[in-house]
Amino acid sequence: MSKRKVIVTIAPTGGMAHKSQNPHLPTQPDEIAHDTYECFNAGASVVAIHARRPDDGATCNADIYRDINTQIRARCDIVINNSTGGGVHGDMVAERGDGTWEILWEERIKGMDAGAEMCTLDATTLSMIFEGRDILMNTPLSRGRALAEGMKARGIKPEWEVFSPTHIVQDVAALTAAGFDDEPFFINLVLGAHRGFQNAMPYTPRVLQSMVDLLPKGSIFCVSGIGPAQLPSAMNSLLLGGHVRVGLEDNLYYGPGELATNVQLTERIVRLVREMGYEPATPAEAREIMGLPRKNGPRPDFAMR
Repeated sequence: MSKRKVIVTIAPTGGMAHKSQNPHLPTQPDEIAHDTYECFNAGASVVAIHARRPDDGATCNADIYRDINTQIRARCDIVINNSTGGGVHGDMVAERGDGTWEILWEERIKGMDAGAEMCTLDATTLSMIFEGRDILMNTPLSRGRALAEGMKARGIKPEWEVFSPTHIVQDVAALTAAGFDDEPFFINLVLGAHRGFQNAMPYTPRVLQSMVDLLPKGSIFCVSGIGPAQLPSAMNSLLLGGHVRVGLEDNLYYGPGELATNVQLTERIVRLVREMGYEPATPAEAREIMGLPRKNGPRPDFAMR
């Protein structure tokens, strides 16, 4: 009897943490490509990339994304997923007249223009606190639709990012029903960000089960547990038939007081996937599971031929 294949996503950088918090955080294209290749060798089949400027500030600059994507593709066939969420500093934010900050829509959409075969689609409005700033990521329905349309036009498969049940039953359900994605819909359930993200949910087994129960027909899911939720939520995801994500974007620590590397986090989750009786999917198997490449439309530059 063949073992169930599990997609392991590595999220090496993110758009929040700084090297001062963990010196192992890769922020420059060669660092990100190096960590991605090491994690690929350890069993990861998807990489969720956030780009950074030379000064480590967050960006969705398509040229920087293309540099990262080119270096990764020269090394391996891992599935490349670029962010359209961006981050909470660098190019991505601007101060508003009332003293609050906003993640810039015009910067976010640049993430679709770097040739990735997947992009994150945050069809959600979130209010965040970071380094004492109130930061709004304003994504009304019209912007969620624009992201979905833009990805479909470019042949990009969305990774739907959801932080609460309402994001599933409103945004994802509406946009998938409108035909902007093909089954299976790959939905990433982000749990444990509730202390810094308004409209986000904590991780508990009951919360995760309730969100899985709300997924649209034809969905498959991955779980991103933030901080100490990373490992237990990943194991819970496996028990519910889902996929897993690890990396310094979500969790800077291997254990209490012990800073992690991306490779350590990948090696541990791959070991546990196998101990549970499953097998990490190869990139080719991950593409088959997720429905890549998309059935219609152009082929992105970094999609496998």
